[in-house]
Amino acid sequence: MIEEIVGFAENLTPIALIGAGGIGKTSIALAVLHHHRIKQRFGEDRRFIRCDQFPPTLVHLLSQLSKVTGAGVENPEELIPLYPSLSSREILIVLDNAESVLDPRGTDAAKIYALVEELSRMETICLCITSRIFAVPHECEIFEVPTLSTNAARDVFYSIYKKREQSNTIGEILEQLDFHPLSIALLATVAHQNRWTMDRLTREWERRRTSVLETEHNRSLATTIELSLASPLFRDLGPDARELLGVVAFFPQGVDENNLEWFFPTIPDGTNIFDKFCILSLTYRSGEFITMLAPLRDYLSPKDPKSSSLLCAAKERYFIRMSVSIGPSRPDFGESRWITTEDVNVEHLLDVFAAIDKDSDDTWKACSNFMKYLYWHKGRLVALKSKIEGLPDDCQFKHDCLFWLSRLFESVGNLAECKRLLTDTLKLDRERGSDHQVASTLMELSDANRRIDLYEEGIQQVEEALEISRRHGDTVKQAQCLSDLAWLLGLDQQFDAAEEAAFRAIDLLPEEGEQYRVYNCHRALGQIYRFKGEIEKAVHHLKLALGIASSFNWHGELFWAHYELAGIFRNEGRLDDAQAHVEHARSHAVYENNAYFLGHVMGEQAWVWYKQHKLKEAKSEALRAAQVYEKLGADKSMENCTGLLRGIEKELDTQVASGQPGFNCKLL
Repeated sequence: MIEEIVGFAENLTPIALIGAGGIGKTSIALAVLHHHRIKQRFGEDRRFIRCDQFPPTLVHLLSQLSKVTGAGVENPEELIPLYPSLSSREILIVLDNAESVLDPRGTDAAKIYALVEELSRMETICLCITSRIFAVPHECEIFEVPTLSTNAARDVFYSIYKKREQSNTIGEILEQLDFHPLSIALLATVAHQNRWTMDRLTREWERRRTSVLETEHNRSLATTIELSLASPLFRDLGPDARELLGVVAFFPQGVDENNLEWFFPTIPDGTNIFDKFCILSLTYRSGEFITMLAPLRDYLSPKDPKSSSLLCAAKERYFIRMSVSIGPSRPDFGESRWITTEDVNVEHLLDVFAAIDKDSDDTWKACSNFMKYLYWHKGRLVALKSKIEGLPDDCQFKHDCLFWLSRLFESVGNLAECKRLLTDTLKLDRERGSDHQVASTLMELSDANRRIDLYEEGIQQVEEALEISRRHGDTVKQAQCLSDLAWLLGLDQQFDAAEEAAFRAIDLLPEEGEQYRVYNCHRALGQIYRFKGEIEKAVHHLKLALGIASSFNWHGELFWAHYELAGIFRNEGRLDDAQAHVEHARSHAVYENNAYFLGHVMGEQAWVWYKQHKLKEAKSEALRAAQVYEKLGADKSMENCTGLLRGIEKELDTQVASGQPGFNCKLL
């Protein structure tokens, strides 16, 4: 960046360095000012004016300009008397912290802006402006100053800390500071001045966060941020501005710019206010979100979230938004995908309010709804596990929270934890005497047992759920139980009973409104016929499942149907067809942003390459799949992947031993 700025300066092109307080604008300007090429170009005619060191009036700015350039004009009231001096030679002038004089709401704002604009157009002057606001002459080449790179941040820290001791924890802290230069320098300075060890520094950071960033010489992050908030432009935004910043600061992702009216219905000019936040470099746009640097977030976030009326209103809006019942067969199912872009915000909101308002039924209802939304649209784990398991048994929503938490573990393939949570849920359901909840939990338990090859246990559980559903006359739930039973019976090689259960399930379902369950029945039949070796029938039913999922654009369900078809065609030696379905499955896995799905795609791709004698490629892909499964705790999938890797390794060893390519699928 410095080299690029130097190039512009050599051509007398005006430059503006824009960014948040403490981002390094002044440091860059000084580096340019003292650069060897700039010294050669301008000699002694390099001038530096600190605009925050005098009152923000036109007279004071002109006086400073006269003084530093040697014009010798006392108390000039306009630029004309300075022309002879300014035009007699080429000069580089740095206006540092120019926001203090360029603030559009300042006393002489229009006159000062006109003066700076005129300076930027003079043929003998190269003007370099550093500012927190974007209100600079349009002639300027604008550089938005970024945060530091990871390596640069470490270099800055250790050059100030002056200890050889290195720590991975420091890297994590620097990342939590968004690699913000001033924050890193302050942290290192405080640690150096106090002679803190790494352990002490880590403890202080965990306890005090950004409040630790204050040196003995009264340099602090707080002072830098408050300087921005003291701006006339900020003060002119009204009494809600600080609290609005607090809401942005509270949410890790910031707020979605498209949702400002929904988020803040009581703020009539919200769009304008947020534009001003960006102009002031207090926030920045990241995709469709307005967010801020981590140190600013930590400082500005409400210390008592319940005291912020705007934050509490935003919380209620999220809770209402998640109260809409969803399911694949519902017409508004696609609309609920909003959770995929705002899940980090919602999780943080729930985590905080679950801690400070732990007896609130609304919070725990929203928690269960959040996990339901995640299950259907973005299968991943959440940070709420310990809080959920710690709920008292008489909490109204403990069942729902445990149930959907278990399903999230299922969605990432961690079946052992899924089963443990479901077992706890079932115990709670039986104690409460809720047949409906007992049946639902039994069905999920049977599914977990099916996937870890405990077929007999799974059959017993789904048959109990089926009996409960019959007793209550719930034909849809009976169909769901029969579909699950069909899977288990097929895996247990009770093929006739499995077929009968699957077709009975289809007969019980209505023609409209339960397409998702019909889809599951066809998937079950596809697997049953696959186990029986009736491949044409298996493909037929899986393609029927594909057709249903395609008509509703269910990406998760499309993934499974393509994945299962890929496996069938691979076993049949139809490798081109298998590869085509692997690619389809991959696209749906990427769309769902589901690591477990992607692990399956890698595993199936490894199998296809194995069959094609591409052993090195197969090994690489299988290893990637194993890494995914290990991270997710997907033990069963990991076990299958390990078996594939053993086979690949044996074939590779055969090649090495024989000195020529060898291939033997018989082992697998």
